[in-house]
Amino acid sequence: MNAKDSGRESHAAGAEGHRDFADFLTGSEPNNSAASLPDAPNPNPSAEHPAATEAAPAVPAGIPSDTGSGPSHENASAGTEELAAASLAEDSAEPDDDTLKKSDAHGLGPEIRDRAEVIGTAGRWFAGWCLRFLIIAIAGYVFAKVWGKLWVGILPVLLSIIVCTVLWPVVRTLRKAKIPNALAVILTILGFFALIVGVFTWISTTAVDQGKQLVDQGVDGVRKLQEFLQGPPFNIQDRQLNNAVDQGVTWIQGRSGMIASQVAAGASAATSVAVTLVVMLVLTFFFLKDGEKFLPMVRRVTGRRVGWHLTEVLTRCWQTLGGFIRTQALVSFIDAFFIGGGLVLLGVPLAGALAVLTFFAGFIPMVGAFVAGTLSVLIALVANDVTTALLVLLLVVAVQQLEGNVLQPWLQARAMNIHPVIVLLSVTIGGTLFGIIGAFLAVPAAAMITVVLRYLGDLTDLSTGERTTKDINFVTTAGTLSGAQSEQAAKRWQARRSSAGRENSKEIGGFASLLSHRRDNSK
Repeated sequence: MNAKDSGRESHAAGAEGHRDFADFLTGSEPNNSAASLPDAPNPNPSAEHPAATEAAPAVPAGIPSDTGSGPSHENASAGTEELAAASLAEDSAEPDDDTLKKSDAHGLGPEIRDRAEVIGTAGRWFAGWCLRFLIIAIAGYVFAKVWGKLWVGILPVLLSIIVCTVLWPVVRTLRKAKIPNALAVILTILGFFALIVGVFTWISTTAVDQGKQLVDQGVDGVRKLQEFLQGPPFNIQDRQLNNAVDQGVTWIQGRSGMIASQVAAGASAATSVAVTLVVMLVLTFFFLKDGEKFLPMVRRVTGRRVGWHLTEVLTRCWQTLGGFIRTQALVSFIDAFFIGGGLVLLGVPLAGALAVLTFFAGFIPMVGAFVAGTLSVLIALVANDVTTALLVLLLVVAVQQLEGNVLQPWLQARAMNIHPVIVLLSVTIGGTLFGIIGAFLAVPAAAMITVVLRYLGDLTDLSTGERTTKDINFVTTAGTLSGAQSEQAAKRWQARRSSAGRENSKEIGGFASLLSHRRDNSK
């Protein structure tokens, strides 16, 4: 052993047995060259790559061959190769419990990955998602502003689409009967409006026929109400009733200007409603007549791939919206049946007309049922007596509770495949933000959003390989093709990843063969 090798060994021994200045500053233990981190590869790379042991690869340029002799050289080379081989042997193995339990003087285990790198990666991930959410919030705010400006034109479109879901089965039946397309649409719309006009005409005729009887019963009901209030436990005298009436008249006279302005606003709103209905009627005609031409036009504008996605999503939305209308009609019919039957049993006038009004009011959640129920209670109070009015109130409240808490959430959740809590929250939020129209359109809007999110979830499952096209029920051929594309993309990604893994294995095997060749040369 020469002096140079002796100095090298003494330096290594000193490095392993003593703490250097960096160890002193950081408070760590002395450096041990034989220690290794608990991450390393395949324990036997030559078994997976037998070709690597047959012929040793050429030593790359820049790496010394180390063909010298001498015990010091052989020991140093063997120690280096054993250290590298041990690291390679443990690279693919997970750290066991014993390794993780090992700790230094401060109770910290060996670092598999630098802490600063981990914290920095988490910070970048969090900052990236915060930026994404901020962009989404800004886009949502801008969309809400634009939506509010265009609401006058959007509302007739939404209402016409809802009407089309009701009339489309009739149009389709007439088309199958060899009736021309335009004529079938015209006959369907005329029949629909004739039915509505006929129903309201019958209600008006019934009200006129029973008007005199209702007035007589009303006078008698007011007298009975006055007698009821004058008796115990109220004991209200005539003078007190007259004072209450005078105060009411004074209150109305003092607010005559505000009432006049509200009447003018109501007239303006009625005009706006009339214009909206006319536009809705025209749009309904064209949607029913040329509805099947819109999706091909969209595919030509957006391209084939985007058009396929839109075809699947819009078809799902159409089916969900039709299910909502049918469910709402069923719920309204149940309300009208029970309330109308109860009014007939209690002998309340205009029971049939009130039942029909309850049916149509049921399409306006919360407000419609409240108005119809209030009118029924008032007629029972005026035409009959207080006891009958209280019984009608109890009947209306019971039916509305059954509808709002059981029938509507359960049936709509089944028809639209959304949770009842979503139905209740959507009606509450829509009514609070946009009034009656918002309450009416809240559930369909929530259903449309759910359909879009569910379709995106299906595509995500296909792209990640968690499901296949056989596991998803597509409603259109375009949707099936889009799903097949996502599934093929996932398979291509998996193939690329497997190829990259094989390349990494080859590199590890080549490095292990190089170390083996160097060890053989040193021997």
